Amino acid sequence: MAPFFDGIKSFADVPTEPGIDTLQFLEAAEGLVKLFDVLGNSAFKVVQSDLTGNIEKIRTRYNAAPEQSKTLESLIEFEAKEAGGDKKKRKAAEALLWLTRGLSFTAQALRRHVDNPSEELNVSFSKAYDATLSKQHGFVVRGIFSVAMKACPYRRDFAVKLYDDKSAADNSAARPELEKWLSGLERDVAQIDKFLPPYVKGF
Repeated sequence: MAPFFDGIKSFADVPTEPGIDTLQFLEAAEGLVKLFDVLGNSAFKVVQSDLTGNIEKIRTRYNAAPEQSKTLESLIEFEAKEAGGDKKKRKAAEALLWLTRGLSFTAQALRRHVDNPSEELNVSFSKAYDATLSKQHGFVVRGIFSVAMKACPYRRDFAVKLYDDKSAADNSAARPELEKWLSGLERDVAQIDKFLPPYVKGF
């Protein structure tokens, strides 16, 4: 097994000027979906399915008007112009909203993992979930996520899988690959959070 970060697009490498490059961002998001395979917990399939579905909705919108959708900002703006006041036609905006919520959940969980070396993954992911997605989920879905959080691997085991390196077990978060990828993810989420709200009012 190759180290996880060798096989995916890093968010740190996604251009963000004059806007977030749509295709490169979607490629990085697809890489993030694979992170849940590293967690090795089938309960996270619901998370992966949701992320993948929203990625595909945004990609479908891109394919419908690639010249007007080179950045996420331009894609969302052009969709809004075409949709007018019809909220049902702003499918990419809604998909980006939910995708960003999932990315924020993952980013906050991994940031806790990095910044709190004594905290196990189940705690990091549970606290991140409480701060993000739990606010939008109903009782049943919260229960599904609760099961997934409890089944997170020990941080040392996660580190060994992430880096394909047994020595990582004793230094699980002090790796530049994770910090670079995570910082890029946090940057992209923050940029989306700045421009998206006016397009998703009432969603």
